[in-house]
Amino acid sequence: MVYALQYRPSSLKDDKALSPESLSESFSPQNQLFTPSTSLEDFKSYRYTVGELQKTYHEGGIEEKRLVRKIDKHILTCICGLYFLNYLDRSNIGNAKVGGMEEGLGLTSTQYSVSLLIFAIGYLLAEIPSNMVLTRIRPSIYLPMMTMAWGFVAAMISLVNSASGLIAARFVLGFVESGFFPGILYYLSSWYRKRELAKRIALIYVGGILSGAFGGLIAGALISVLNGARNIAGWRWLFIIEGSATMLASLVVVWFLPDFPSSTSWLPPEERELARFRKTFDRPNLRDAEPESKLTHKEALLSVLKDPRSYLFTLIYTMIQGATTITYFIPTITLSMGFVGSDAQFMTIPFYVVAALFAVAVAFMADKAQNRPLFIIGPLSLAAFSYFICAFTQNHVARYMFLCLGFSAVYGALPVSLAWLSETIDYPDEKRAIAQAFVNMIANLALLYGSFLWPSSSSPGYSLGFGMMAGFCSAGAIAAFATHLVLLNENKKDQTLEHESPEDEDKVRFTDRVREIYSRWYL
Repeated sequence: MVYALQYRPSSLKDDKALSPESLSESFSPQNQLFTPSTSLEDFKSYRYTVGELQKTYHEGGIEEKRLVRKIDKHILTCICGLYFLNYLDRSNIGNAKVGGMEEGLGLTSTQYSVSLLIFAIGYLLAEIPSNMVLTRIRPSIYLPMMTMAWGFVAAMISLVNSASGLIAARFVLGFVESGFFPGILYYLSSWYRKRELAKRIALIYVGGILSGAFGGLIAGALISVLNGARNIAGWRWLFIIEGSATMLASLVVVWFLPDFPSSTSWLPPEERELARFRKTFDRPNLRDAEPESKLTHKEALLSVLKDPRSYLFTLIYTMIQGATTITYFIPTITLSMGFVGSDAQFMTIPFYVVAALFAVAVAFMADKAQNRPLFIIGPLSLAAFSYFICAFTQNHVARYMFLCLGFSAVYGALPVSLAWLSETIDYPDEKRAIAQAFVNMIANLALLYGSFLWPSSSSPGYSLGFGMMAGFCSAGAIAAFATHLVLLNENKKDQTLEHESPEDEDKVRFTDRVREIYSRWYL
């Protein structure tokens, strides 16, 4: 199979096509079809024109659909499973607390709260450095290594015998887990096109949502069945088994996860080139740019810090993350509605199931419509309205219904916002990686202040918590709308710049302006 990908060397002075005779004299790829036999070194020596590639690329063709199915099979399946385990290993401390850890370690409520907060501190520290490393190392090795590391730490929590040991272990767990989520965002955005990304992120989030829904059931079964086995407490078995499952999964996925499109070996040559080049059609303004041009980590970090879009997306995602802090208090809220014992736990399951369905549905619609702001503003506005109702109603049925609706709507906006970030700050690759980690790092500060929004003194109404959730959602919707307007204005500036650009292709360079180009996804 041959893909018609035309190349133009930087020394070309005119647009005259080469004749077959001239092609036979020496290697001249101006009019040459890029075939699987063409070496990567030959390709790197020439600039490419996206406009020329667009003439020959058949979007959504049979070959591309077949390729995407292969990518889903190898990447999406593995990442969804790993994220399920990631969420399970970070949140099972709550199940362990209920299962006897509090009494076993003599934990006070303050010490338990510190163990939650210290995880957040560790989680914040390594996100940016981890993504820096990922841009220079094989993801097929790095991601499983990270998984093995946090699985080992999670299993070792079973050995702690004091509050200080638990706090230290939770800090290390947060540190080794921190690079996983921004890492998989960067990894996915390296393989999938913009129109494919939101639904994949949503499907990965479903893994975390289902972990929240059924993690308690899994933990309850393990603790009740294994409590006292080999003279080991049930809550210790919980950490042993779930941590060991994660380590085992890391050994499995290392055989399935591919590297980046430019370096993977699991695809035949023609599909590997298609996987790499189909993403260039999401970057119509990067004309004649060297595709393998790299930034240093310092250059990429400074570029992110100087880019106003970084702060706009940080604001959006911070508000959304603030609204997700209600997740830790859903069981407490259901207790305040009159449910008791195991009924309170079971009544939390519908929240997660509906949220999973809502997230996938919104992401599919956002990809289909090719419109990100609409599918962030809409769900966040719905969530703000729902939480506003919850803050003022004391009717248990109404509160339950609107709580479920608001909770689900927030998770509907979350994957779309991450996809919007990935496709807007998308080039160079090093900048995209650091931008994703930077936004996640700042937004995850919600892990620190979220626990203070639902004081027991505000029970059973929890007006403070619901009011803050409504405020977060409203602010997120406003920030998304403002970002949309800013980017539309920048698109107009770019269009003006293009019209004023010189016609001589030799004068076109991979400038800082091109590096900072704004993705057109809003029209």
